[in-house]
Amino acid sequence: MFARLLLSLGLILSLSGCEQPADPDRIRFGIASAPLNLDPRFATDATSERINRLLYQRLINFDARGMPMPGIASWQQLSPYHYRFTLLSPRPRFSDGATLSAADVAATYRFVLDLENGSPHRSALALIEQIAVVDQETIDFHLARADALFPAYLVLGILPERLIQSAHDFHQQPLGSGPFQFLSYPGPGQLLLERRSDGQRIELVEVKNPTVRLLKLLRGEIDLLQNDLSPELLGLLREEREVRVDARPGSNFSYIGLNLADPLTGNPLIRQALAHGIDRAAIIQHLFRGDARPAETIFPPEHWAGTAELPPYVYDPERASALLREAGFGPDRPLRLSYKTSSDPFRLRLAVILQSQLRHIGVEIEIHSYDWGTFFGDIKAGRFQLYSLSWVGVRTPDIFRYIFASDSLPPGGANRGRYASPEVDRLIDQAEGTENLQQRALRYRQIEQILHQDLPYIPLWYEHQYSASAERLEGYRLMADGNYDGLQNVVLNQEQRERQ
Repeated sequence: MFARLLLSLGLILSLSGCEQPADPDRIRFGIASAPLNLDPRFATDATSERINRLLYQRLINFDARGMPMPGIASWQQLSPYHYRFTLLSPRPRFSDGATLSAADVAATYRFVLDLENGSPHRSALALIEQIAVVDQETIDFHLARADALFPAYLVLGILPERLIQSAHDFHQQPLGSGPFQFLSYPGPGQLLLERRSDGQRIELVEVKNPTVRLLKLLRGEIDLLQNDLSPELLGLLREEREVRVDARPGSNFSYIGLNLADPLTGNPLIRQALAHGIDRAAIIQHLFRGDARPAETIFPPEHWAGTAELPPYVYDPERASALLREAGFGPDRPLRLSYKTSSDPFRLRLAVILQSQLRHIGVEIEIHSYDWGTFFGDIKAGRFQLYSLSWVGVRTPDIFRYIFASDSLPPGGANRGRYASPEVDRLIDQAEGTENLQQRALRYRQIEQILHQDLPYIPLWYEHQYSASAERLEGYRLMADGNYDGLQNVVLNQEQRERQ
């Protein structure tokens, strides 16, 4: 296996030029896809969200259990409908030197709440009735309904009010108060940032092909990569003495999404058959080489709203076939479905494995792969029967409203599969109106039980996180949700600095 891989790497090497980093002081981070939007009011893809965390400050952060904690602001609950946030001192400065104020916070959230602006994050914040600036450090949020978890919803990156008013293009020229500032787009798929604490420049470089990404790391053309490699490539890197590989269990939820407005995937018998026709344990063991753990719901059991009590959808091809027969399909009338995925080779390989497993229960899967932008655009527009994606960096249960409430259809939400359940809608409202967090967690677990039964998503696994870095780097720390926060601490090691 590795011999064939090395041969392919050698072939690519012979066809490639001898590109080297133009600036040896620059750290180059290889990523699988470029960010689609560096404006946090509109960003929904994982790469954009991860980079925006570096460029913009947020009012709150989260602890290990997913509970909100102060980011750049502390808060008081003055009444069930009234929260007061106070910016911590010293207040952060935007990268142009201006000090972040309560007016900037208000302008950011008011823009998202304005229905005409079409922000996909509006549905999660629709309970805000009024925003009032008290003074430069203080801002009040008045709610239309009580919600004890309200602070956890305030995760938007804060933009400067003056640029919001002038319709500044934040995607092309991001300007925030985060640990990094935007410098330029050096070329297609490239993004140059500067760490504000010490001036260290980090270039994010899109390398779509994972084998080429690995090759560039081995040749010194990039210094760091994270995730988006096949287990075989990861195994090869672990054998390289000049590369450091780190790994940790992850919390990002992988799933198969289904279009419930489609007459086939909208049939619950078919969804149950698909769930029982996928051998997740075999995929985790052989494809991921154990670098994943099974998932039954969005939140892992260690999250405060997670649960370990859901019965797994075990691999049971006989039961799956019986469900298909009940739905009217069998050897004389096979079920044919379309499955969309990105053009990433590993995701294509996963699609082929799923295709093979489902063929054994009488389901013919036609695979369609696209570049990331086209693929994600189709998913957001509802142009699919089946697809596979992961939710990354999800910390708060308001995600249930965002992706499963019947009124959270795109672009105002992410209910891309057109799921509608009056019971889930009712429980979401009840949970958000419950002050007692234990009672609230109970409501969310009830929601998870219904979703687990209805299967708007077929749960798959939580993939482990891993990174690979060159010898000249040290200090990079992996996050369980795959965020790039470790870039705040990564440095060139002492030997490298002395050489320069």
